[in-house]
Amino acid sequence: MKLNVELEIAVRTHPGMVRSHNEDSIAVAPEFGLVILADGMGGYNAGEVASGMATAVLKNDLTADLAEWYKELTKRGTTKLHTVLQARVVGANTAIYQSALSQRQYAGMGTTLVMALFRDGLVTSAHIGDSRMYRMRGEEFAQITRDHSLLQDQIDAGMVTPEQAKLSLNKNLVTRALGVDPTVEADIHDYPTQPGDIYLLCSDGLSDMVPEQDIQETLQVLGGNLELAASTLIQKANDNGGRDNVSVILVKVQPGSKASRNLFVKFINWLK
Repeated sequence: MKLNVELEIAVRTHPGMVRSHNEDSIAVAPEFGLVILADGMGGYNAGEVASGMATAVLKNDLTADLAEWYKELTKRGTTKLHTVLQARVVGANTAIYQSALSQRQYAGMGTTLVMALFRDGLVTSAHIGDSRMYRMRGEEFAQITRDHSLLQDQIDAGMVTPEQAKLSLNKNLVTRALGVDPTVEADIHDYPTQPGDIYLLCSDGLSDMVPEQDIQETLQVLGGNLELAASTLIQKANDNGGRDNVSVILVKVQPGSKASRNLFVKFINWLK
């Protein structure tokens, strides 16, 4: 695996128009091509604690690992990377679960997770729950992750159609979350990247409030300005009611990457 890649990254998170505080959390490590988004759930402040723990623990552990691994990444290969990503997810799950057990005010807290690791020609995604990753490639806009949710299970079983699912009241019932059970497994997959690809990681505060067609059109029109595109997506969610916290990470694979040992990243306007 090569590391020669240039990325443009923009992030935004907002409490929305209804919630009093933001239970979403974002962490990035631009020098490693690592982006992480978590959407917390639980009682008062507990969701915020769970998502914050998830992003902090994963960023801390993975950047320490990657600093070493990048020296020998071509030898270790993708399978080894998946194993370590899974182990780090398990570690974050244990930290959140144990905190929930030991502190009454955090009982039952948990969080969704979606993260991506970019390197030359490849992106590895890992996710739990219904936070999503999409890809915009040319005129094609597609959801890459598959929700761990009751609604997705009903769609898969043919109980409801995708069109009916858009009107469902069960959108937020997840079947898998980080920190809720003693053990958890992330779905981890590799996808080839192409110059010009735009990847969107988001909480359900975006995907529930803004139709995919509107998201696609926003990226088509504003893909040349990720900062504006990210702000516009947040604004669209809030204009449509903003019933939940909303967070987005946009990552664009830049054309004309030059060979180097380092991962060059243009990190745009970190705003929370």
